[in-house]
Amino acid sequence: MSCSGETVEEEDRLIQIKPAISDQLKKAKYGVSDHSTVELCHWTKKSFKHEGSCYKHKFYGISTHRCMEFSPAGMHCENRCVYCWRPMEFYDSMKMEPEHVAEPEEILTKLMAERKKLINGYYGDSRNDKQRLDESLLPSHYAISLSGEPTMYPKLPELIKYLNSLEATKSIFLVTNGQEPDMIQKLQDEDALPTQLYLSTNAADYESFVRINKPKYDDSWERWNRTLDMLKDLNTRTVLRITLIREYNDQKENIPAFAEMFKKASPHFIEIKSYMHIGRSTNRLEHANMLEMEEVKKFSEEIANQSKIFSVMDESIVSRISILQNNERFIDRYIPTYSNTI
Repeated sequence: MSCSGETVEEEDRLIQIKPAISDQLKKAKYGVSDHSTVELCHWTKKSFKHEGSCYKHKFYGISTHRCMEFSPAGMHCENRCVYCWRPMEFYDSMKMEPEHVAEPEEILTKLMAERKKLINGYYGDSRNDKQRLDESLLPSHYAISLSGEPTMYPKLPELIKYLNSLEATKSIFLVTNGQEPDMIQKLQDEDALPTQLYLSTNAADYESFVRINKPKYDDSWERWNRTLDMLKDLNTRTVLRITLIREYNDQKENIPAFAEMFKKASPHFIEIKSYMHIGRSTNRLEHANMLEMEEVKKFSEEIANQSKIFSVMDESIVSRISILQNNERFIDRYIPTYSNTI
């Protein structure tokens, strides 16, 4: 249903981010609409000045300044991960009933308007490339991640299909914590999978999983493993993303279990990155919990050696991230509609 066709009564029934929380998000330069959020990431803003690009550009060829990062479930998540730098302290609901959520087209229309407001503020700085700013107003890549857990949004298949229907769309990345395996299956069944699906993978055993992710569901480990088991059969590019946190999951003795898990799941890529001491995570972890790039590289190399099917493909020193590629399920690292130019 389009925004113009809704009555005031119908709009009142939509899930809303609480006004006090919305105000705080806006002060932090988020765009907010109903239960959805959008933001210009650090690298998007730097790309306006030709000061660098996100590692997703280096790894996969994504155009940083034309990337729109947003979430249809801004304040909804089933986990309270210790490393999360988003405002998860404000998360207060585990349900998004279909009758109380905005339609995909409405979400995108409103968030695009919010994003345009954020971009407009950069035209006044002569150091920014005006052509890039103009191009950024029409995204070609969508990163459905930002805050909250997007797979909680019950109309996610329709949302991804709508994004794919837009002429400028070239790729869609979806990041999930794996707590909604039924939604992942639904995306597969309805031919609505993203271009690339990320599964957050921070523990190889139950105790570490609970300590790091602080899940709300009693069967969270089972849910996550169901999602993990699905990856090798999904008709899309798949990535496991592990955030290494010192004294939580970076120990040498963890590597064999991770390597075995990765081999079994057989994703196309594995991104191994250090925890970064930023945002809200600074209330829960210390600066010392971050790993140096050399430590990330060493961990990645050991994973590759012990898995026997992965090899180190590339790295981004500034983001402290290393990426492994699956040699048994080899695919071109670059998204087909892009070239590795900027």
